[in-house]
Amino acid sequence: MDACTLGDLLDVVGGLSVRLQTAPAGLAVPVTEALLYDAHAPLPRAPGALLLAVGVRASAAGPLARAAAEAGMSGLVVRGPDGPLAEAESAGVALLSVDEDAAWHHVHLLLASAIGARPAAAGSGLGDLFALADAVAAAVGGATAIEDPRQRILAYSTVAGQPVDEDRRTGILGLQVPGSPANSEQYRVLFAAGSVVRLPALEGSDNLPRLAVAVRAGGETLGSLWVVDDGGLAPDAEEALAQGASTAALLLLRARAAQELARHQNGDLLRRLLDGTADDPAGAAHRLGMGLGPDGNPAPVRVAAFVLDSSVSAVDVEQTALRLLDLVRLQCEARYGRHAGVLVDGVVYALLPAFGERGGAREPQGPRKRTNRHSHRGLAEDIVARAGQALRVPVRAGLGDMVGGLAEVRASRDDADLVLRVLGPELPVATVEEVRPRVTLLRLAEVLGERRELSAGGWRRVLAHDAGHGTEYARTLVAWLDAGCDAAGAARLLAVHANTCRYRLRQARQQLGIDLDDPDERLVLWLQLRTLGGLGSRH
Repeated sequence: MDACTLGDLLDVVGGLSVRLQTAPAGLAVPVTEALLYDAHAPLPRAPGALLLAVGVRASAAGPLARAAAEAGMSGLVVRGPDGPLAEAESAGVALLSVDEDAAWHHVHLLLASAIGARPAAAGSGLGDLFALADAVAAAVGGATAIEDPRQRILAYSTVAGQPVDEDRRTGILGLQVPGSPANSEQYRVLFAAGSVVRLPALEGSDNLPRLAVAVRAGGETLGSLWVVDDGGLAPDAEEALAQGASTAALLLLRARAAQELARHQNGDLLRRLLDGTADDPAGAAHRLGMGLGPDGNPAPVRVAAFVLDSSVSAVDVEQTALRLLDLVRLQCEARYGRHAGVLVDGVVYALLPAFGERGGAREPQGPRKRTNRHSHRGLAEDIVARAGQALRVPVRAGLGDMVGGLAEVRASRDDADLVLRVLGPELPVATVEEVRPRVTLLRLAEVLGERRELSAGGWRRVLAHDAGHGTEYARTLVAWLDAGCDAAGAARLLAVHANTCRYRLRQARQQLGIDLDDPDERLVLWLQLRTLGGLGSRH
C-alpha cells in the first residue's frame, strides 16, 4: 500500500481547513502521522510526521521548524498565517497553517484521519464500523446501528441473542431508517442534544425504546449511534455509548477522507484517459470499476460532457462548476456505483458504462424522440434538469459515441466536446449521433479554414459583393443548392418570387464568375458557404 503523501493529504483536507504555506521538498514527500508538540517532553524522531505546534505562537515557531527537520519530520502545522516561512524553507520542511481559533484536538483528528485513509478502503470502508457496532452492542447490551446524517444505516451489530424490533428489521433490510413524523421528531431531539439521549418507543406492535447519541467532530455532525433498549442495558450504557461515538467519529472521518482521496485519484486517472495519456487503460478499468464485458473484452463506454450556460458570471462560474461536478458524481454513483467524474477547463466529464443502456439498446435518434429514463441520454437529461433547479443556471450535456473500452475514451471525449459546441436553448442535450450533420459541418469548417488551398474560391467574392452592394447572392446560392438546384424550390425557401431567384443566380454567374454548371464546383461552393461563410442552413 502506498504511503500517504503531502499532496494526497492536501487533496483531502486542503483549502479552508488546512492551508499550505510552503513545501520546499515538494508535495511527494511521505506523511506518516500527526503528532502534538509537547514542550515538556523531548521531540521524538518521527520520519514523515507532521508536528502540530501546540502552545507555540506561529511567529515564534522558527526553532520548532528546525527541530522538526532534525527529527526527520515532513512538516510543521501552526495556527494563524504568520508562521516561520523562511525558517521552514531553510530547514526543508513543509509549513501548513490552520485558523487561529481552530482546536488542536480537532486538527489532530482531521489530519490523523486523512493520513490513515487509503483509496483501497473507499470501496467499502465499513468493516471497522461493523466491528465497532458489535463492540458497542456487547458493551452496552443492546442491538446497535450506526447511521449517517441522512438516516442511512452504515453498519449494524450482529451479537446473538439481543432483541430487535420491526423498525430495526425494516431499516437493516433497506439500509435506510423508515421515515415517519415521529421518527423525524426523535432525530430533531437527538441532534439538538449534547449528549446521550433516551427516546421512547415509536407507535407499533413490538417497537422498543432507544438509547442514542449524535456522532460529531469539531462541531460537524457525522452521524449517530442507536441502541435498542429492551430494559436490560448495562448500568454504564450511556458512558459506553458516548465512548463508542468518539471512536465512530474517527472512523467516519477516516472513511470520508478515504473516499475523497479515492475520488481525487480516480479523477486524475480519468483526466489522463480523456487526454489519451493513460499508461495502462486495462488497469484503469479495474480502478474505475468498469471491468470487462460479458465476452471478456473491455466493456464499451461513452463520455458525457456537461457545461454551464455562458450566461454565468466569471465570478461565480468556478464555484458553480464545482457544484455541478458534485451533482454529476452523485447521480452517476447512484446509477452505477463507484464512479469517476472530473472538471477540466470548465467542463464536467463523466464515463458512462455500457450496462447503463437497458438491454444494450441504441439511443433513440432525433432530438424529438422520447428517451428511456434508464438510458445514457435519459440520465443526462435528468442531470441537466436537476442542475437547472439546484444551481439556477442552464446546463447543457453532450454525449460522445460509444467506444470499445477505456483505451478509446479520447475519441468519445472529442465527440462530446463537439456536441457541446452545437447545442443551444432549443436542444440542451444530445448524443453525437443526433447531431452528426452539425458536428460534421463544424469539423469541416475547421479543416477548410486551416488550409489555404481548401478555403480559396469564389465563395469569398460572393460574400464580399453582398457586403459591398447589399445583395443576397450567397443566401440565394445556398438555398438553390439546398433545393437540389431547383430555382422554384429555392424561391420557396427564401420566400421570394422564382424570377427573383433566377435573376440572382444569373448575376452570380455573370458578375462574379461562379460556374454553376460544374457539379464539383457546386459542391465545394456549398460546403464553403455553409461552413466558412457561416450561413449554415439559414436562408
